[in-house]
Amino acid sequence: MANASAAYSETQRKQCADAGIKFTELRVATDALTVVVNPKNTWAQCLTTAELKKIWEPGSKVQYWNQVRADFPRVKMPLFGAGTDSGTFEYFTEAINGKPSKRSRVDYTPTEDDNVTVNGVKRSTGAMGYYGLSYYLENTDINKAVQIDGGKGCAAPNLENVLNGTYVPLARPLFIYVNNDAVKSNPAIIPFLEFYAADLKNLAAKAKFLALTPAQTTKLAEDLAALAKLKG
Repeated sequence: MANASAAYSETQRKQCADAGIKFTELRVATDALTVVVNPKNTWAQCLTTAELKKIWEPGSKVQYWNQVRADFPRVKMPLFGAGTDSGTFEYFTEAINGKPSKRSRVDYTPTEDDNVTVNGVKRSTGAMGYYGLSYYLENTDINKAVQIDGGKGCAAPNLENVLNGTYVPLARPLFIYVNNDAVKSNPAIIPFLEFYAADLKNLAAKAKFLALTPAQTTKLAEDLAALAKLKG
């Protein structure tokens, strides 16, 4: 089994197929990537996805805030973000820069430790970074979330806007992937997944994720039932 903060890409799915691996994708919650700035940043209240692309696209020359919008101040913009092997990096780059994923400027501070981004943004007035909503909710005193306009108006990264569909395109599903053959050989997998699924609402709340909708919960139950039949 593997946890994933982005759906498997076409390349990853082909790699599994080429290796003869059949798997089941289980959606377990919903998260939202959050673009953050320093609390002293009073000008970047809301950014469009086009402006984020201008900042983060490969070869971007944006170094100062006034290069994003003329009425922004000429303040240096240090950038912090996810490491290139993470699902967060994959999802953010595809959502903002388009397919294929993992296309990004390289002159930023990449990290697998969100604390590095939190503290980097905290130390510099002009800094920007991104990471998951759940982590932002633990650091609202030292980082400030930017509203995102993905075509439906400015929307803050909160669970309400994720649910009503206005926080786009940075809301993302979270998954567990299960090797189907492992289900046949390991009798503990299905009981574990059933135990996990039974407590998903509480787990999502503790992790500050958005719990599954009723329709998504039904789909998860159906997928688990299909997996259980593989035990034979």
